[in-house]
Amino acid sequence: MTTIYNFSAGPAVLPKEVLQQAADEMLNWHDSGMSVMEMSHRGPEFMSIIAAAQKDLRELLNVPENYKILFLQGGGLGENAIVPMNLLGRKPQPAVVDFIHTGSWTGKSIKEAQKYAQVNIAASGESSGFTRVPSRDSWKLTQDAAYVHLCTNETIDGIEYQFTPDVTVETNGAPIVADMSSHILSRVIDVSKYGVIFAGAQKNIGPAGLTIVIVRDDLLGHALPICPSAFNWSIVAENDSMYNTPPTYAIYIAGLVFQWLKQQGGIAAMEQKNIGKSALLYAYLDASDFYENRVAKDCRSRMNVPFFLKDETLNTAFLAAAKERGLLQIKGHKSVGGMRASIYNAMPIEGVKALIAFMQEFASAHA
Repeated sequence: MTTIYNFSAGPAVLPKEVLQQAADEMLNWHDSGMSVMEMSHRGPEFMSIIAAAQKDLRELLNVPENYKILFLQGGGLGENAIVPMNLLGRKPQPAVVDFIHTGSWTGKSIKEAQKYAQVNIAASGESSGFTRVPSRDSWKLTQDAAYVHLCTNETIDGIEYQFTPDVTVETNGAPIVADMSSHILSRVIDVSKYGVIFAGAQKNIGPAGLTIVIVRDDLLGHALPICPSAFNWSIVAENDSMYNTPPTYAIYIAGLVFQWLKQQGGIAAMEQKNIGKSALLYAYLDASDFYENRVAKDCRSRMNVPFFLKDETLNTAFLAAAKERGLLQIKGHKSVGGMRASIYNAMPIEGVKALIAFMQEFASAHA
């Protein structure tokens, strides 16, 4: 039987151990007589699930005590509206938001923020085709911005920040809001360097439907009057993410993923595995005269590796042959074309090796 490796950018592969545990507990969670899907979100069973998930996530990311962890809905795209509605009240209106434009997802964030704030594109990688993070000395930040928005890993373009800006020097003291949807939990981060971190769960955490927000306490309580109560971080925090019915099953799966990560040795250990996987694939691409990766080497994502066949008339044949080999969902995003291998935490190194072996064979057959 062919081994299947799923390279989808999201919803994405989950650890097999997590899927197996969820299957075993599907009909009867811990002898409760109920599936997690059937539980009251205010019952003691689910309350224990969400409390453990929050505790484990705080431990994994070493989240300081003066930050709240919120479980919300709406996805990363939804947070593009929820973030400004929660933070703009800190400044006289109309407030300014600074953006470092690094690709497709930052572009979506800019369009959404323009509905609520004045947007200053402080730096952009568009002129280079979004192949790198703009150099820090090129950033033209507003003196009194409400916040600075970054997408620290561009899922579509394959760009990842390899540094954290200094909030006091490089952002004029404005808090940094980071969309970490596609690389959260893949590397060690210093949460205290950010005002807000948010992430849709469906790439490195769990199934679609859950959004995680980590927000510093002093940034709560500044929501605009138009902000819906269910998305007002202060209200959600006061109610321990239970103001309305949360995405219970998605939180349950996320909790299992957090436990799995702890069993793998935590985030530092996972980061070393991710370095190894991505280095293996990039090394092959760099040595190839059949494929190419166009992202600057010091800005390459460890999670999302876009690449192109130099003869793109072979794209259809490549995808068909990959599927036959059990290598699924490698087609690049429609906005950029080419191919993309998303190698999140749950992708084993064997999957990367299988992809490289196939790419070598395909190149030899079409040389």
